[in-house]
Amino acid sequence: MSDNKILLKKERQLQIIHQINIHNKILSSDLSLILNVSEDTIRRDLNELAKEQKIVKVHGGAISKSYNIAATQADTYSYDEKKLIATKMIKLIKDGMTIFTTGGTTIRAIAKHIPEHLHVTFITVSPLIALELSEHPNLEVIFLGGKVSNISKISIGGAVVSKIDEIKADLCVLGINGLNQDGISDSDYEVVQVKKAMIKSSRQVLAATISEKLNSELSLRICTLDQIDYLITELNPTHELLKPYKKLIKYVI
Repeated sequence: MSDNKILLKKERQLQIIHQINIHNKILSSDLSLILNVSEDTIRRDLNELAKEQKIVKVHGGAISKSYNIAATQADTYSYDEKKLIATKMIKLIKDGMTIFTTGGTTIRAIAKHIPEHLHVTFITVSPLIALELSEHPNLEVIFLGGKVSNISKISIGGAVVSKIDEIKADLCVLGINGLNQDGISDSDYEVVQVKKAMIKSSRQVLAATISEKLNSELSLRICTLDQIDYLITELNPTHELLKPYKKLIKYVI
């Protein structure tokens, strides 16, 4: 292999790792489009990166190393930013609330930092988040089980959506994979259905995301921004990047 091809391969693999770190999970088909190479090339890259223990390869794509119960702070991409998001979000939680949560490392950071004095009911489709929340002394934790997506690590399917439809929550805390001025998006059809059901069954909806995901779009729309009450990032609310969103979302924090 020529030096130029080796360099291009290394640059491509760094881009792959970056995309996986930002979104926690990503499909091979999406990586193929983003990097403008064949899916066969992407699969070879993912196999190599998995052997080097830089990512976790799953059927159809890959997930971040932080997407497992043994993940440490060092494994979590943009941990300090996610901790700041958690600090902002926790100020909105009141005793007695019922809260839906999805999965993801930002939600996990929130779960880790909930003050011990709060008495709240959390309903989640994420086994990892349920385990994290169950360590809290005063939380009631309800895990909505079902078929677990191997790439998104949350419960999916019609039975889960039906359970969500039977509940009315005070707040839905969404982990985000793609967000731009047109709305919130994801790449997994069944995950989209679960998130849509949570939004429909919640009085208020909060989108929590690191700023690197702003102005990104994946293939499937979850909702438009007028369905979101709060957008929380690690940025100061006056930051230039947030100005377009302040016109579309009630509270940008």
